[in-house]
Amino acid sequence: MTGPEIGNASPLFIVRNVPAALAFYRDKLGFEITFEGPEPDDIFFGIVQRGRAMIMFKAIDVDPVPNHTRDIGHGIARWDAYIYVPDPDALAAEFASRDVEFAAKLADTHDGLRGFEIRDVDGYDLFFGRPSQTG
Repeated sequence: MTGPEIGNASPLFIVRNVPAALAFYRDKLGFEITFEGPEPDDIFFGIVQRGRAMIMFKAIDVDPVPNHTRDIGHGIARWDAYIYVPDPDALAAEFASRDVEFAAKLADTHDGLRGFEIRDVDGYDLFFGRPSQTG
């Protein structure tokens, strides 16, 4: 079955503090802040983007609920976002140079991926990687 192409998906994370989330993604992960507002003195929504990856943040007076907090003891559903990266080795080196703490170091995973995990300031786990190359 063929049909119209679907582009990228962009997660919306509920966060405690939008300016803090934006600063983490900008300063540690190299994302560009493309929106924060709605007003300079009332920032409860924000968007960051790097390449084709875009993440939205909103503060709504509830605590964030990252997947790993609901997957207690199982470890099988901890990612909140998978971000495709053609060269995870280069990105891991960049993040290491910025003193980013890795939740899982760069590796080939048991499920056929190569990448690493970062946990953000609100506890969301992001996997940066790609399918492992075979052959």
